Amino acid sequence: QVQLVESGGGSVQAGGSLRLSCAASGIIFKINAMGWYRQAPGKQRELVARLTNGGSTNYKDSVKGRFTISRDNAKNTVILQMNSLKPEDTAVYYCNANDPRLHVDYWGQGTQVTVSS
Repeated sequence: QVQLVESGGGSVQAGGSLRLSCAASGIIFKINAMGWYRQAPGKQRELVARLTNGGSTNYKDSVKGRFTISRDNAKNTVILQMNSLKPEDTAVYYCNANDPRLHVDYWGQGTQVTVSS
């Protein structure tokens, strides 16, 4: 059974930082591309940051220079370090794992991030 469990969300003032963590189980973690998506009220879910099994990254333009995605294959964990947070970063953040062999996406339950001005 695949499980992605996020932690680290919360409320912070603008300019602050949060660190999101996603612990994966039930998948061959090292072969999966791992990513963070977010969904704000009334909006579609969007990609925030993605890290392939080969180490390539891509970020949403508005978070470049502020957010950093990293992974620890030994701990089956992916981290999203978020600095200089803005109110427009407020959303539910979801961890994603994409298995390139099976073309399957797995999702966590989401964690709320609220940034106040």
